[in-house]
Amino acid sequence: MAGAGRGPRAVIMIRFRGRGRAFVKREIIAAIHPTASTCIAQHMFEENRGIVPLAERLRPRTIDDVIGQKHLLGQAKPLRVAFESGEAHSMILWGPPGVGKTTLARLMADAFHAQFISLSAVLSGVKDIREAVETAQIHRANGHQTLVFVDEVHRFNKSQQDAFLPHVESGLFVFVGATTENPSFEVNSALLSRAAVYVLKSLDADELKELLERATKELGGLTFTDEARDALIGSADGDGRKLLNNLEIVARAAAQQKQTDVDGALLGSALAENLRRFDKGGDAFYDQISALHKSVRGSNPDAALYWFCRMLDGGADPRYMARRIVRMAWEDIGLADPRAARITLDAAETYERLGSPEGELALAQALIYLAVAPKSNAGYNAYNEARRFVGKDQSRGVPVHLRNAPTKLMKELGYGHEYRYAHDEPDAYAAGETYLPDGMRDPTWYKPTPRGLEGKIGEKLARLAELDDAWRREHRDDKKR
Repeated sequence: MAGAGRGPRAVIMIRFRGRGRAFVKREIIAAIHPTASTCIAQHMFEENRGIVPLAERLRPRTIDDVIGQKHLLGQAKPLRVAFESGEAHSMILWGPPGVGKTTLARLMADAFHAQFISLSAVLSGVKDIREAVETAQIHRANGHQTLVFVDEVHRFNKSQQDAFLPHVESGLFVFVGATTENPSFEVNSALLSRAAVYVLKSLDADELKELLERATKELGGLTFTDEARDALIGSADGDGRKLLNNLEIVARAAAQQKQTDVDGALLGSALAENLRRFDKGGDAFYDQISALHKSVRGSNPDAALYWFCRMLDGGADPRYMARRIVRMAWEDIGLADPRAARITLDAAETYERLGSPEGELALAQALIYLAVAPKSNAGYNAYNEARRFVGKDQSRGVPVHLRNAPTKLMKELGYGHEYRYAHDEPDAYAAGETYLPDGMRDPTWYKPTPRGLEGKIGEKLARLAELDDAWRREHRDDKKR
């Protein structure tokens, strides 16, 4: 760093080299006189305003400027209470992209008069965490509080997350993590127990409209037709940052074409097809497949088609969808309509032969069939109960009459001796025969529903139970005689 003073107008030249330069820069700026640093920052901001992204230029300066999150920032709501109390606490901000997680963290640092250190879990490692800790220790020695913001905290592994624990516990800094994934699964329980979790929501259409109006004033000179405004808001899909980025693209296109009025045609030419893509391992993906499955289970074909198309529109692999559809047939329809499984397999095979988009029609119609088919989870429940029982039960031996007897010795030991061959019995049913291990009661795991084919299955099982009872009564009487 070199400095040259010329009277009251000092020019400060700063050069940064190597890793950790962000922390050095923070320390230098913190060391500058508050008035001077403010003037320098303002001068730099004004000078570079044209190249600063619109999202950064519109970043709120107070919580009253924040658009959305009224459930957290409204009067007497949790985050507003925290801001107004001036008492900082560690927290996890969980929500989709572009809803203000970073903004809230910065505003917290301002509200609590804390030094702000920002880390990205994508780019940072344990070394960067150590540097942040050292910087926080310097701040504390100077009487300042520190807020450490970790963006995409879910991308840190366990050891990296553990590195924060002793310092959060000691109060060295306030920890604020931002994540788009469910912190219950992605954040260590030890760290999670030391931080409050706040759920942020996607911006709704009215909030995005308010943001768009604020942004067009900042840009100046642009007007939108109703069609173009609605399309631009729809392209954001609840993401405020995405709305502003798309607006900048449209503004550049309008400037190139020397237009100030944006209509649907200009918008369409400026923005490529805007798919609402999601992280295929993220919460949005699993939330949507859950909604699809529940729509089928709830016998609502329209809802099933909606979520199916939403997932395709978002970039889901149709082959994955096909596998889930086959699973639905066995989990929620089962033996109430065995044709459902065959139809889903045929649809999956059709997709393999035709590909997209033609093969997607077969998957869609398989979904419709599942939605309107009679429902039964009796087989699914029976399987799960049997698995749980076997997992906890002792290892029981196979009854002697059911054992295989391929050798003379085994036959002499009586293996298979009293087994009754069902096809030699009346109605091909060996009434009273036992097939469970000795001493194990009949668990009756499978309880068929009265719906679809299972209604007939239930009638048959009831008839077989009557035959068993009759056989046992008869043999009980024989023993008495």
